[in-house]
Amino acid sequence: MEHREVASINLARLLREGGTVRAAGVVREAFWVGEERFPLAGEASWKVAISSVGSNEYWLSGEVEGVALMECRRCLKPTPTPIHAHFQHLLRYQQGLEEVVFHEEKEEEYYAFGGPDLDLLPFLTEAFVTEMPYTVLCEEGCKGLCPVCGADRNLVDCGHEPEVHHPFRVLKDLLPEL
Repeated sequence: MEHREVASINLARLLREGGTVRAAGVVREAFWVGEERFPLAGEASWKVAISSVGSNEYWLSGEVEGVALMECRRCLKPTPTPIHAHFQHLLRYQQGLEEVVFHEEKEEEYYAFGGPDLDLLPFLTEAFVTEMPYTVLCEEGCKGLCPVCGADRNLVDCGHEPEVHHPFRVLKDLLPEL
């Protein structure tokens, strides 16, 4: 199995002869979705297999695994979060296409490609980022940031009292004293 840092694979032999092509590699530093950066602690490793299933159709299956650095939802501290994602996609070869195009027809979804070099990074990114949790905590008892001064309450006691939210607190001012 070929191991590479670049997340692409050449399918020329597969397009001519059929069979299966495998590759593995790493993604360093971060995944990008548009302008948004998803940083990694170290590198994420990936491996894929692409098999001919006949009639210019191919089955892409793979996995990507790494540790994302996410912000704690309470104190914003970078928090290592292990991610392990699997993915599978149907590919169709359409000679002359300049880029990979997603198609959704009735109940069938597939990606059309036109060149022998297939960029795997969009598939890896989608699988990795989709598997990430919405929020994380650096530790279960994280005290978060002070809403008054912004101090990390896990490190210092700033002296500000935590604001108590009570659902009926507003009603107190509406009722005359009894």
